[in-house]
Amino acid sequence: MLKYFVKVSLASVLAAAASLAQAAQLSTDARGAIPRDVQQLVVIDYRAMENSTAAMALRDRVMPPELKQFDEALTKSGLNENHDVDQLAFALYRTSPSSDSLQTVGIAQGQFDMDGILATFRKQKVKATTVRTNSIYPMTKTGMMLCFVDPSTMIFGSKEAVTKSLDARDGVTPSMLTNNTVMSAMQSVDSAALWSVLDAKGTQTMMKGLLGEAGSVTDYDSVKQRLEASWYAMDFAHGVKFDLTIETGDAFAAATISSLMTAAVMLRKMSASDTEKAALADTSIASDSGNLNVHFATSDTQFSALLQSPLFQTVMH
Repeated sequence: MLKYFVKVSLASVLAAAASLAQAAQLSTDARGAIPRDVQQLVVIDYRAMENSTAAMALRDRVMPPELKQFDEALTKSGLNENHDVDQLAFALYRTSPSSDSLQTVGIAQGQFDMDGILATFRKQKVKATTVRTNSIYPMTKTGMMLCFVDPSTMIFGSKEAVTKSLDARDGVTPSMLTNNTVMSAMQSVDSAALWSVLDAKGTQTMMKGLLGEAGSVTDYDSVKQRLEASWYAMDFAHGVKFDLTIETGDAFAAATISSLMTAAVMLRKMSASDTEKAALADTSIASDSGNLNVHFATSDTQFSALLQSPLFQTVMH
């Protein structure tokens, strides 16, 4: 049931989730390097990912291409991903306020040996591209690039994504720091080991996937425009816990969405296996004033079994 409630474009990076309670917070420099029109931001505790059996099992099942490329590029560039990278973030953002075109940029935080890494690049005869005072280096032959914002913050992704990130960081274009909705939502979850924030469009996309058939009813059409933002946090310290909050700013809208999600769960139960039914039974849905709250908790063993279930595969696709 966990992935049923986090099916969004970047949700698969949860595979790198950690088990420690250590906060996975982004620095001001990192936040300032994210373009303003963020649809979803996911932040994970990268160093501690190997401490959770459940997190590693999830990683093996759904590790996305971006994270695979990043892992490979870290090794080739001279970085030791187990010791140098503390936090890893992925931001899915719109290329302009009125556009539906999306790009992804990654941000790694840690203690990087910049001199050593740059020496490796020189040895490999890797040439940098300059954007104002910033040097962008190719990490792999697949087109992934990186740029050090400072000794503890690295941006990576396609050349276009990295360039747009630097534009935000250098003040050429607005950054996420000016996005009050996202910055406000972050305050509720950014002390978690793994957390994510979605804006209105991201929340509407997520909810459409979560509701399935229930999302095609008239009731959803009447309230979807009231979905303002959402955020979730995950904890792997004692089993697997997931908490999602959807902000509507309207008690009626929150109650309506709660009813639709409850109906969606009931529909799933009709064709679910015993493992899936147990997961659905462990999910609670409730509305509180203008917010909808979803909570899910299970053991590592039950979660591992859920990863093999048809429900998990259906949700992932």
